[in-house]
Amino acid sequence: MLQCTAFSELPDMGARIALMGLEDLPGHEVEAPDLDTFLLCELGEHAEATEHAAQLWSASPKAGRELWMFWLDGEERRTFRFAELLPCPAVIHRLSVKEGEACVLYDRHPGPHSWDVVDPLADLMAERVRDEVRREREGGDGEQGGGGGKSDGDEKGDMDEKGDGRDGGGGGEAGPGEGV
Repeated sequence: MLQCTAFSELPDMGARIALMGLEDLPGHEVEAPDLDTFLLCELGEHAEATEHAAQLWSASPKAGRELWMFWLDGEERRTFRFAELLPCPAVIHRLSVKEGEACVLYDRHPGPHSWDVVDPLADLMAERVRDEVRREREGGDGEQGGGGGKSDGDEKGDMDEKGDGRDGGGGGEAGPGEGV
């Protein structure tokens, strides 16, 4: 199931008040966390009447409680509420009985568990980051002088420009300081 695409601007003052009211966080002892300006609903696609939800803060592993923001778009305005909830107790064991993937949503959430929710944009961004890291590792090892490494896309671009056979070249590339 695809992730819900609803997002909301965080009502900063409401969030700070909710954080100060957490059971495990005495307001004067804990530094307020950096909060995102916008939040994306973390639930799978759901009915319009179902509240959107985004996790703001996990108070402490001992407490096992998390602060969630819920919002609902009405006809004329958006309503918000904050709630400190227990995490979902569901765990899926795919290949090992000892190791499993816990649902990262709140207890008794509507719809599927987090492992069944697919976020194509996050997947695409993660894939691009992995590709960039791989290119940096490969380019960093064999790099000479100030030439810089080429990515797979750059090599393909070179093939498009030189690979038509009109230049009479043998298809190889000249290295730094070589060539005509």
